[in-house]
Amino acid sequence: MQALEQTRVRSSLIITGVVLLTVSGCGGNLVAPDSLIEKPGVEGFYNQIANACGHHSLGNQPLNYLINISSGDDNDYFLDETSKLYYGRIDRNTYATDINGFFPTGTNNPALNCIYAQLDQAPPP
Repeated sequence: MQALEQTRVRSSLIITGVVLLTVSGCGGNLVAPDSLIEKPGVEGFYNQIANACGHHSLGNQPLNYLINISSGDDNDYFLDETSKLYYGRIDRNTYATDINGFFPTGTNNPALNCIYAQLDQAPPP
């Protein structure tokens, strides 16, 4: 009986130790760092666009609204396409075609040119 009790105590201590190390962050890379999830480079690029180009519109939506306020299809599509542009997954022509197809007002060029200017100034991802 005493051996069984000692085994239970040891198991409980080991489990408690592993949990404490994991929760405290001392367990190494057991949890993915925030930078892998948040992608701070593209967030900075969004902020850069909002500050410099926020008054320009895609379709009927000001960029400032698409970046900071809106939620839904317009916002999701814009952020997704802009992320692809920032990371070099699509080129400027593809970006313009995609954006103009989603926001078909024929008045998007000032916003697109401003976004491209910010891309030229942005640090590499």
